[in-house]
Amino acid sequence: MAEHSAGPPLDAAAPAADAVNTVALTQCQDTVHRIRFRDDGGVRSLTLAELDRGAARVAARLYGTGVRAGDRVGIMSRNRIEWVLLDLACVKLGAVVAGVEPGRYPPQQVIADLGLVLLFAEGPPAREDGPRAVHDPAVHDPAAHEPAVRDLAEVGGWAEDAEADLAPPPSRAAYDPADVFAVKQTSGSTGTPKGIEATVASVNRSMAAVQEMFGHRDGDNLLVFLPVRFLQQRYWIYSALVNGHDVTLADRHTACETARATAPTVVMGVPGFYEQVKARVEAAGAPAGPEARRAAVQAELGGAVRYLWTGSAPAGRAVLEFFNDCGVPLYEGYGLNETCIVAKNHPGAFRLGSVGRVLPHKRIRFDRDGVLIVGGADPVNTRYTWSAPGASERTFLPTGEVRTFDLGHVDEDGFLYIDGRVDDIVTLSGALNILVPLVEERLRELPGVHDCAVFGDGRPYLAAVVSPTGADADPEVLAQAIDRLNTELRYEQRIYAAVVAGEQFSVDNGLLNAQFKLVRAEIGRVFADDLELVYRKHSVYNDGTTEGASVLVTAAAGRPRSRQSEE
Repeated sequence: MAEHSAGPPLDAAAPAADAVNTVALTQCQDTVHRIRFRDDGGVRSLTLAELDRGAARVAARLYGTGVRAGDRVGIMSRNRIEWVLLDLACVKLGAVVAGVEPGRYPPQQVIADLGLVLLFAEGPPAREDGPRAVHDPAVHDPAAHEPAVRDLAEVGGWAEDAEADLAPPPSRAAYDPADVFAVKQTSGSTGTPKGIEATVASVNRSMAAVQEMFGHRDGDNLLVFLPVRFLQQRYWIYSALVNGHDVTLADRHTACETARATAPTVVMGVPGFYEQVKARVEAAGAPAGPEARRAAVQAELGGAVRYLWTGSAPAGRAVLEFFNDCGVPLYEGYGLNETCIVAKNHPGAFRLGSVGRVLPHKRIRFDRDGVLIVGGADPVNTRYTWSAPGASERTFLPTGEVRTFDLGHVDEDGFLYIDGRVDDIVTLSGALNILVPLVEERLRELPGVHDCAVFGDGRPYLAAVVSPTGADADPEVLAQAIDRLNTELRYEQRIYAAVVAGEQFSVDNGLLNAQFKLVRAEIGRVFADDLELVYRKHSVYNDGTTEGASVLVTAAAGRPRSRQSEE
């Protein structure tokens, strides 16, 4: 297939604005704009100048413990202001932050695997023998015997310690574009997370592209509630310091409550979040017209929204239409940990259902199997630093490009569409290949269906596991709805059985990952016996001659193992 691109040739790409060195080397004097955050159940704030000064004090304390440029510092915590202060302090020192999912790994394993000199976590460190902080023996080292695991709460006290102003770290050289800026980890929803070291140039390039598209400015307040362990979520904090606007930090549990208290103009979310907003507005009584719906949406999100941002998972057409049709723009985009942002809808270049036009510093093409390949100026990296053998070679090509394992196409106007993933293709026993996300999108539109996952690899027909909108789902009503839907689908896409889960898919029960994507393998594992039972009970062979076959809907016996909430 032909290569599709946007913007000038890559070798003519202009250097990106140096946001990283602005944050690292410039003392912020902005007393007008603020960072807002939740603390003890309420909302507090600091001016950006106060935030920067606090981060400089934390940097001084870190330097005193021996942390130097290039050292790796881990942070294993939910979203909180200490996370932000510590991250900014490391940027000032040139240290490399590794954001780690809290509660998933033993701290000493994280230290050993990632080569950390320090790991900050919530709560006091456990007393145990293990790796100690690594320091430069050539410098004064008063903390040589301090534990490598420290309580993140300490950082708040460091930020308020004015004595640190008397002994700031010595000035250092600016970041080089090729320097490692941060450690990114994949979500690990399909296996062990992989680690990649993101370069300074890749961060600068992505932030410059976003600023060109959206023009975040004085008067804007960006709400960040997805985990800041994901590097891109920290971009918006850096953007506030560089571009002069407000930013608000929350978490997924308090996002809407915080929005109503702080009136953000921009919300950085995922499709699942917007589905929940839509459901609440509709439960309160679906507004009759676009203006009434717009007012209801704005009331849910603080009343001042300029636009909404979504990515990380496909957004259903019904959700996109719900917001865009009433004048609250919901812009969908596309990117990976390995590529950062590849394409994005934005003001002046928007097409519903697409993920936008490809950014000027990116190039895409499709291989012979239709798999999307991404390249461009200033890649995130050209390999994983931590992964299973062979993982880097499967993803990173010798050309420096990234094989995404996503399937898609580009329309005549240059808008990119993601049609699914290679591993989203189900092959029925009759040798029919079906891209199941397209089927799932239609199934989610049915009454009573909150979410769903479709299965059928090696089976005679497709079957779905349904996450219901409520506990009183009526099997007969759902069966009739699926039967009507089947008349609108191609014969190979038709669903002849559904298992209704006893609770909704969620991050807490492990059926969605932190970015609200389906953890398809875990859903398949939890409901394997239920699916096996419907295939035994309902004998249908979908070879195109099954017109009029009934739909079997059963309640699930399998239940996910609950796990401790991330935040």
